[in-house]
Amino acid sequence: MQQHDLADHHHEHHRHEHHRHERELHDAPPDRNRPRKQEQEDASTEITEVAHGILRSQLPISMPGLGHVNCYLMEDERGVAVVDPGLPGDDSWNALVDRLGEAGYRVGDVHTVVVTHSHPDHYGGAMRLRHETGAEIVTHETFRTIWEADDLGDEDSSTLEINTADDQAEALERYFSRPSPWGGRRAGPSPEFLERLRKAGESHGGAFAIPGPTVPLTDGQTVELARREWVAMHTPGHTYDHLCLYDPEYGVVLTGDHVLPSITPHISGLTPQADPLAEFFSSLGRMEELDGVTVALPAHGHPFTDLGGRARHIIEHHEDRLDIVRGAWPDLPNGTVRDFMRVLFRERSWGDMAESETYAHLEHLRELGELTRDDADGVARYAPAQ
Repeated sequence: MQQHDLADHHHEHHRHEHHRHERELHDAPPDRNRPRKQEQEDASTEITEVAHGILRSQLPISMPGLGHVNCYLMEDERGVAVVDPGLPGDDSWNALVDRLGEAGYRVGDVHTVVVTHSHPDHYGGAMRLRHETGAEIVTHETFRTIWEADDLGDEDSSTLEINTADDQAEALERYFSRPSPWGGRRAGPSPEFLERLRKAGESHGGAFAIPGPTVPLTDGQTVELARREWVAMHTPGHTYDHLCLYDPEYGVVLTGDHVLPSITPHISGLTPQADPLAEFFSSLGRMEELDGVTVALPAHGHPFTDLGGRARHIIEHHEDRLDIVRGAWPDLPNGTVRDFMRVLFRERSWGDMAESETYAHLEHLRELGELTRDDADGVARYAPAQ
């Protein structure tokens, strides 16, 4: 796929509708008498030990379907590493400083930041920590965001600078003015998000810059945190650059948004791979194959133990979605992505994210040889293969 596909893949969630996961996209209508899903719970100020040398803290986020992000604190003789340090802006930063204090640390004790993937509720505090402490930034080597010059296509990467919030907001607006890979216009980020982005960067300058990894990991590479070695696992699906870390000594897995305990992560159709859903299935299968897992530590929701079972459930969920698409073929013999989106999702969820996820499922079926694609009129249309 083209470079602009990769950029879109990483920035779909930067809208106000950032994480409409299973609750918004697939679940039954909300029931006032039902408890909220784990991932929707508000951030607690409590610090809890969830594995040997690892503390769970929670930072507040205000996004539909999510109430917190888990910022894990990994202790060692040098101080502490933090995993997924929340959104950009003072509110999240102040919460992070508070949680560090509750755990007995200062900002200056942070020597490493692990960012599981390129969504702002995970990387937002990374560069401010580096700015203040010189902390290393650990990501998968494919970590990308829409603001990187190479992803902006028409710009001259030798002169383009995107270091301020205003630059980033302008890049977003310019980028989302382009048509999607399946045809048609995209809604893009909301005015509220763009305004929040600009305000968040007003007082912090370079501390708000998009993180540049200082320790880019390849699949299978190890990194020492919490006094032991962790194995990097490239787990594309929710984003192409998603990183999980596996500790074989204690059986701990940092799952980020790849496997969550009670909601199904969004799968984007916009990646550098021809079949992102197949990539997602493959990386979920790796979770099933891990030996000796004692606890999975997700980026949202509570720690859980049956990582393989939960990964299998997510695979089965998407297999069911593929069957729904197959069942719609008689009524949509030359259907567009938008047509199939209306079959897969409730009206309240229609939009960029739902179209992208629908596109992933349609392209998967095309790669399997079950569908053909025609772009003759500038809009992708899918028909059963003869």
